[in-house]
Amino acid sequence: MCFLQQRWGTGDSFKNNIIGCKTCTRPVEWSATSFCKKEDHNKENLFNSLNYDVAAKKRKKDLLNNKAKIQYFHQEKWIYVHKGSTKERHGYCTLGEAFNRLDFSSAILDSRRFNYVVRLLELIAKSQLTSLSGIAQKNYMNILEKVVQKVLEDQQNIRLIRELLQTLYTSLCTLVQRVGKSVLVGNINMWVHRMETILHWQQQLNNIQITRPAFKGTTLTDLPLCLQLNIMQRLSDGRDLVSLGQVAPDLQVLSEDRLLWKKLCQYHFTDRQIRKRLILSDKGQLDWKKMYFKLIRCYPRKEQYGDTLQLCRHCHILSWKGTDHPCTANNPETCSTSLSPQDFINLFRF
Repeated sequence: MCFLQQRWGTGDSFKNNIIGCKTCTRPVEWSATSFCKKEDHNKENLFNSLNYDVAAKKRKKDLLNNKAKIQYFHQEKWIYVHKGSTKERHGYCTLGEAFNRLDFSSAILDSRRFNYVVRLLELIAKSQLTSLSGIAQKNYMNILEKVVQKVLEDQQNIRLIRELLQTLYTSLCTLVQRVGKSVLVGNINMWVHRMETILHWQQQLNNIQITRPAFKGTTLTDLPLCLQLNIMQRLSDGRDLVSLGQVAPDLQVLSEDRLLWKKLCQYHFTDRQIRKRLILSDKGQLDWKKMYFKLIRCYPRKEQYGDTLQLCRHCHILSWKGTDHPCTANNPETCSTSLSPQDFINLFRF
């Protein structure tokens, strides 16, 4: 079958073959000029297409490079937790993938989630930093920078962030010494620069000067003693009670209340743990304040957060509380389980 256009000339003839198609009986004359032009055109289109692909990949890489301060966002604010390969899914979900998908950058702006995120960052800094991918490690440092900037602006939770930075710096000092074993992703100079940045943040936190409010109104010391004691009983950290007692002499007396420290010990620790760490005062009474600080060195304190991550037992989807996810259960609220920061870490240990 002749696929070329019929070019009739002197002596040209076409005949029907067996199947009824017309075939050319003369030699085919190829036009070299037109063929070369078509080939050059195809090469040019292919070259432009490659340039567009390279440019798109470069833009995506630049977004996630070391200088980028923007976290890599996903449209969905939830993630399906799968720990093995099936016919429908290949591979498994990692801690770094979950850290990228759950939008911790926005969670630190919520006062109910702030302590939860900080505790999670501390646990990752202690033992899970090397399990994060390169992108997840960049997101970790970007989120940490936002946490520090927030504390510098509102002058709250200073001690909490100091402990986080100290934990991270200690872990990095250990990991950098083992860089020959490839325990960190990236160049060693990049991690040294990050360690210098952490030291700079620590210096900024140490230089914070808390300013007294300009307005003159009712303060904590103006309230009745029963209300002051009631407010102190809502503090879950004994170090906050000690700091509060240093504000005024009247608060110092209330911060030494034995019943206050007794309730604090009973809130964080079990009766069996308390019986193993009994301390008597000079008067022969239990010194609940000394017992508390001895107990926190031996046992973990009870953790309580305003908002936590939720794991749906029906569809195995991990998300923040109140985030809609495609659950097929009749009552999705009854299938959700709150996860502590340690439970979140344990979820990705295989």
